[in-house]
Amino acid sequence: MDNLRTFFIFGLLIVSLLLWEAWQNDYVRPQQAADVASQTQTTTPQAPVSDELPDMPSASAESLPDVPQSQQVSASSGKVHVKTDVMDLHIATQGGDIRDLALLEYAVSSEQPDTPVQFLNDSAGQFFVTQSGLRADGDAPTHYEHYQAEQTEYVLQAGQDELKIPLYWQSESGLQVVKTYTFKRDSYVVNVDYQVINNSGETFSAYPYAQLNRNRSDDDSMFIYTYTGAVFSSKGNEYEKVDFDDLDDKAFSRSSIDGWAAMIQHYFVAAIIPPQASEQLGFYGKSINGTNYTAGVRMPAISASSGEQAATQYQLYLGPKKHERLDKVAENLPLTVDYGILTIISEPLFWIMEWLHKLTGNWGWSIILLTVLIKLAFFKLSATSYRSMAAMRKLTPKLATLKERYGDDKQKFNQAMMDLYRTEKINPLGGCLPILVQMPVFLAFYWVLVESIELRQADFMLWINDLTAMDPYFILPVLFGLSMWFQQKLNPAPQDPAQAMMMKIFPLVFTVFFAFFPAGLVLYWVVNNVLSIAQQWYITRKMGAL
Repeated sequence: MDNLRTFFIFGLLIVSLLLWEAWQNDYVRPQQAADVASQTQTTTPQAPVSDELPDMPSASAESLPDVPQSQQVSASSGKVHVKTDVMDLHIATQGGDIRDLALLEYAVSSEQPDTPVQFLNDSAGQFFVTQSGLRADGDAPTHYEHYQAEQTEYVLQAGQDELKIPLYWQSESGLQVVKTYTFKRDSYVVNVDYQVINNSGETFSAYPYAQLNRNRSDDDSMFIYTYTGAVFSSKGNEYEKVDFDDLDDKAFSRSSIDGWAAMIQHYFVAAIIPPQASEQLGFYGKSINGTNYTAGVRMPAISASSGEQAATQYQLYLGPKKHERLDKVAENLPLTVDYGILTIISEPLFWIMEWLHKLTGNWGWSIILLTVLIKLAFFKLSATSYRSMAAMRKLTPKLATLKERYGDDKQKFNQAMMDLYRTEKINPLGGCLPILVQMPVFLAFYWVLVESIELRQADFMLWINDLTAMDPYFILPVLFGLSMWFQQKLNPAPQDPAQAMMMKIFPLVFTVFFAFFPAGLVLYWVVNNVLSIAQQWYITRKMGAL
């Protein structure tokens, strides 16, 4: 930032956020989980499998039979292995749902470049799966029913652009359902189609549904908080976050003719995009025994008379939160790149940084150039601040004289100091107010750097091979501390000895604080400090305050 006051304000905001999140993680959420666990210990199944089905919006919903517990099977049941150029996943024959999915183009870390991110997972510790089915009064394949597959292995071959995986279910009454997954090359969009062939002798009617089921994640960084939880988009509510605590308190329900449901986490999103329909869609979210959480969509009913067929379909997006991909999938889906309340500022900043990346081919240099552009945009405003501080610096000897004259009488000293400011026509807030005006831009850029998956494991130069990881040798944090110390020397010295002592230790405190920040963030602060020092030094020297 441009001066010490700004660092203090920004640091206070960040520290407050971190303390609140740490308190929630360490005390509130574990206690809530413990309370729920103690209440449901005898009824909670060993495997984190949802025994919930979406309600049917009709009076007949009360007469629907519950799914017998005996139909639940372990996560190690039969699976169909599917591999494309960007995904490696398994579809379980129970429910015909995706139970685990690895994203081949995204490594777990720069230290493990050959280990892909496991986005979906059916293990107890990181449970996160898709579920879908048909909900009817009679026989219909819910996400507990078992399908048959033609083969157990499907691989997208070189030169092949599309891969279809059909799954088959049939009731004793003669109802047949074909559930088909379609994967495409270089795509994280999965098409799911249902075809119903009704030879049961009776009219078939059912509500298709699709949902995402996951537990809480424990992998949030203690220094960088990002939202993990359910998100819904509907007409009039384009982006609505419903976190796990909200679902513990009350189930979510909303109707709309369009929209989508999703579960998001840092860098990645799983979304259900229903087809466009003239009828109402039902969006819902719920807590399952306080351990698992569901976000889903109930789609318009389909029906088929005996001897006829019916069909329905929806899409899944299971991949990175990249604007260029999300834009093509669904309206408002790019909002899952969650910049918070400063989105209106953050999005243009990202677009500029992305354009700079096309010129430089390096995200680190893009950060540096965007920092320069931001600095130029606020050049005159910063100059006003530095002139005010330079003027106050020239008054330092006179303030010291007033301090000696009035000693410990703070009331008389403050009165004399304000009289001096009025005589010299200096606004003591002149150095602070211009910085506060810039604060939203700085915070918006902070969220751009935190949320942009494009920077994840992006190489810069020399020892910085991941802009979203902390500097392994702490060189950037040390440079930041030195730049802060040097900038402090250009500012007017506080007259209060206690305040002066605090100012001296601030560079060390913030160096330690920034040591755990992503390298891309620290790079931004270092460049910004260097530019601020150059501008402040020039103005201070020009005004004869050095």
